[in-house]
Amino acid sequence: MAQSIFEILAKELSLGVDQVERTVALMDEGNTIPFISRYRKEVTGELDDTQLRKLEERLRYLRNIEARRAEVKNLIAAQEKLTPEIERAIDNAATITEIDDIYRPFRPKRKTRASVARERGLAPLAEALMAQESTYEPALEVLAASLVDAEKGVETPEAAFAGAMDILAEDISDNAEYRKGIRNLTVAHGMIETKKAKEEDSVYAQYYDHSESVAKIPSHRVLAINRGEKEEFLKVSVTVPTDIILNYLFSLVMKKGDSPAKQYVAAAITDSYERLIAPSVEREIRSDLFDAACEGAIVLFSDNLQHLLMQAPIKGKVVLGFDPGYAHGCKLAVCDATGKVLDTAVIYPTQGKGRAEEATRVMKRLITKWGVDVVAIGNGTASRESEKFVAGVLREMQAKTKYIIVSESGASVYSASKLAAEEFPEFDVMQRSAVSIARRLQDPLAELVKIDPKAIGVGQYQHDMKPARLDEALSGVVEDCVNRVGVDLNTASHSLLSYISGINAVSARNIVKYREENGEFRTRAEVLKVPRIGAKAYEQCAGFLRVPGSREMLDNTGVHPESYEAAYALLSRFGYTREDVLGGKLGELGKQVAKAGAAKLAAELGIGEPTLHDIVAELQKPGRDLRDDFEPPLLSEDVLEMTDLKPGQMLTGTVRNVIDFGAFVDIGVHQDGLVHISELSDKFVKHPRDVVSVGDIVRVRVLSVDVAKKRIALSMKTLKTEQ
Repeated sequence: MAQSIFEILAKELSLGVDQVERTVALMDEGNTIPFISRYRKEVTGELDDTQLRKLEERLRYLRNIEARRAEVKNLIAAQEKLTPEIERAIDNAATITEIDDIYRPFRPKRKTRASVARERGLAPLAEALMAQESTYEPALEVLAASLVDAEKGVETPEAAFAGAMDILAEDISDNAEYRKGIRNLTVAHGMIETKKAKEEDSVYAQYYDHSESVAKIPSHRVLAINRGEKEEFLKVSVTVPTDIILNYLFSLVMKKGDSPAKQYVAAAITDSYERLIAPSVEREIRSDLFDAACEGAIVLFSDNLQHLLMQAPIKGKVVLGFDPGYAHGCKLAVCDATGKVLDTAVIYPTQGKGRAEEATRVMKRLITKWGVDVVAIGNGTASRESEKFVAGVLREMQAKTKYIIVSESGASVYSASKLAAEEFPEFDVMQRSAVSIARRLQDPLAELVKIDPKAIGVGQYQHDMKPARLDEALSGVVEDCVNRVGVDLNTASHSLLSYISGINAVSARNIVKYREENGEFRTRAEVLKVPRIGAKAYEQCAGFLRVPGSREMLDNTGVHPESYEAAYALLSRFGYTREDVLGGKLGELGKQVAKAGAAKLAAELGIGEPTLHDIVAELQKPGRDLRDDFEPPLLSEDVLEMTDLKPGQMLTGTVRNVIDFGAFVDIGVHQDGLVHISELSDKFVKHPRDVVSVGDIVRVRVLSVDVAKKRIALSMKTLKTEQ
């Protein structure tokens, strides 16, 4: 008996069947993943966002398989050819490919050599050949001669045999068991071979004469090879020793004993594989390799994006955003600690002595007037010259102001967007970019949600992936990050609000509009007055919205309104007041709960034990931002040039991107250095993300520097003993 979807999911994800059923029921009821993860832990067994998204993804895939299974059964039944054996095979098929293989013989076909042969009445000869009798009465030659019919296009007995073999070849190709076996053999023994497609040097030169096992080729090379083929630098093929496949087919198709039909059947087998099966299986395997590579790249991209979004914000600092440029100058924007734009300017530090002196005066004025704490310099065109200029100005001023190079990936995309035009209608594109650079240092999450995740620059080969699948995965990451942190209902942009559980783009704009027309929200519950926010939406979003000035102190915590009564009962149980919570005097609450017995106490309060622990954590640190626990970004005081680097030199840097074969680290020289996977640790590293994440502050040793090619090789090995 075929397993149920719940049983398959439980086995794949190492969960209980009941646990899966309960979780799927929550999803089917319209609850969002952030809500389920945070506020339905008792139901799911405390599954986190990542586990829930994996379950949701596999659930959707398995339901698609079930839908295809039912569709194929109906299609075959409509032809009155659905036998118990075929139905059983369809039920036992594990993938859509296997189901489609079973359906292949029944699928309406376009005109083929075999279909033409059948129209010409050559099926009886094909059946006789496949029988592989020791003797035939009448002889095969006689049967073939009897089927000669010039009007039907069968001119000779040889033509009859050729048509019959076409039928055999197609029948063999349509056999689901054979195709599955050949696919498995090709994966096990096949090679991906690449050759150069034109006499021209390119970044794909290493693949101009390359071969690699289908079973072992890494995902990043699959994507690189595919891109090289797409750009017409490479010719790619899947090869496998033909004798392995033919021996497999002969063992299944050829019958024991001598038969005059064997020569024809053998020829049909060879033709079936070379003409029909091999090209089809090659397409399927390359498609499977691409899909697997995409999924791996999406997982990596998602992981990088999550760490980038969750970087510690620089709070309480006035930041000057500096968007470098040559001919059009450098655009500056000063933002106060809340991100409000205080001042803007344009300077030309690279266009002659006079303009450079004027640029220095403007910089000094802005820094002094607004008390700038940090200058955030975009890492695009002219950033090297801009860094030298800024460092020189700060040295002259002997100011406490620091500077940092900020990735401006996606800033230009945002600056030219409709959203940026709405936010800053009075600014030009470059000025908006300067504001974005400043704000992404102050609050990376709030600013980066305004940008298409694909444009943020922490993936690999993202432009080669299936757009819908990539968008779905990255949107899920952004949604999880935004809800994990929560948003201030009175300051959040509609871009940020649109990622909150239960709130879509329309209701997010409605919240901002309501806020503009009625002033700040005084409580969480007031959001129910906003159009398009009903009871279900409020249930989903309330716990992730913060109202710092609310008369209800729990409105500035992650405690869900449905648990307010339990939270106050808990405080009363141990004699705490509102003032104790706001004054941060609940440091012993966790120990008190443990001493009283968490399970017993949760039962008394009418809540689950996981919810009790979450309430305790929120009451102990009301209004906390979990990103404050992460390392803040590194700020600089002076310029370091690539020519200053020497092998053996020890430096501190920030991980900017993690890829399949290593990690790129910013060490402050405008060219990220590569720590190859083999240099990440003294121990074996299966994948770089097991060791480092985007945003990590790491100590590295310079291995080599190639100034001409702008390549820096770094190592993180044996650093513990060297520090």
